[in-house]
Amino acid sequence: MADKQQPLMEHLLELRNRLLWVALVFAVASALCYLYAGEIYGFLTNPLAQIQSTTPRRLIYTGLTEAFTTYMTVALFAGGLLTVPCMLWHIWRFIAPGLKESERRSVLPFFVAAPILFVAGSCLAFYIVIPIAWQFFLSFETPQAANGLPIILEARVAEYLSLTMTLVFAFGLAFQLPIVLGLLGRLGVVTAPQLAKFRKWAIVLVLIVAAILTPPDILSQSALAIPLYCLYEISIWLVNFMSRERHVRSGTNS
Repeated sequence: MADKQQPLMEHLLELRNRLLWVALVFAVASALCYLYAGEIYGFLTNPLAQIQSTTPRRLIYTGLTEAFTTYMTVALFAGGLLTVPCMLWHIWRFIAPGLKESERRSVLPFFVAAPILFVAGSCLAFYIVIPIAWQFFLSFETPQAANGLPIILEARVAEYLSLTMTLVFAFGLAFQLPIVLGLLGRLGVVTAPQLAKFRKWAIVLVLIVAAILTPPDILSQSALAIPLYCLYEISIWLVNFMSRERHVRSGTNS
C-alpha cells in the first residue's frame, strides 16, 4: 500500500511544483506587462482610433479607480497570454512520462498547434472582425443631427477594453475546435463518419456561435462562421487520417 501511495505523492508534488512555476511566470509576466500597460492600451484601442470621425476619438472613465483597474486588467490579460506557452510546456512535461512513444508522437502536434490556432483566431478578431464591428456601431453616430441632439460615442475605457479582450479571447478559444475534435478522435470518442453525418447540425451550431460571439452584423458573423466551418472540415479530415494511421499501425503490429 505504501509503495502505491509513494508514486501518487510524487505526482502530486510534481503537479504542485509545476503549478507554482506557472503561477510565478504569470505574476512576473503580468508585472512586466503593467510597466508597458500604456503601450498595450494604445495597441488595443488602435482599431477605434483608426476610424475617421468629425470629432476626436476618446475614451472616458466614470469611476475614480476605473482607469487603474483597467490597466491592471490589461496587464493580467497580456500576462496570461504570455504564460500560455509555459503552461502548455509544463502540462506536456507532466503527462509525457505516462505516454508511450507512439502516443507522444500523436499528442505532441496538438500541443504545438493549440497556441498557433489561438493566435490565428485572436488575429482574425483583432484585425478583421473588430474594425468591421466598430465601423458598424459607429455608423449610428449623428454628430450633426438635423432634429434633436447629436449622438456621439463616448465609451467608457473599461467597457471598451473588456469587449475587445473578450472578443479576442473568444475567437482564440473558438479556433481550438480541431484540437478538441482531434483529441476526441484520438481517444476513439468520435469518428470521421460520425462528424460527417453531423455536418448539417455543425453548420447550425457554427452560425449560433458566430451570432453569440460577434456583433450583430453579417460581415462580422461571416468572418467567424466561415473559418469555423472550414476548421470543422479540417477536423473531419484529421480524425479520418488518425483513424487510418491507427489501423495501419495495428495491422503492422499483428
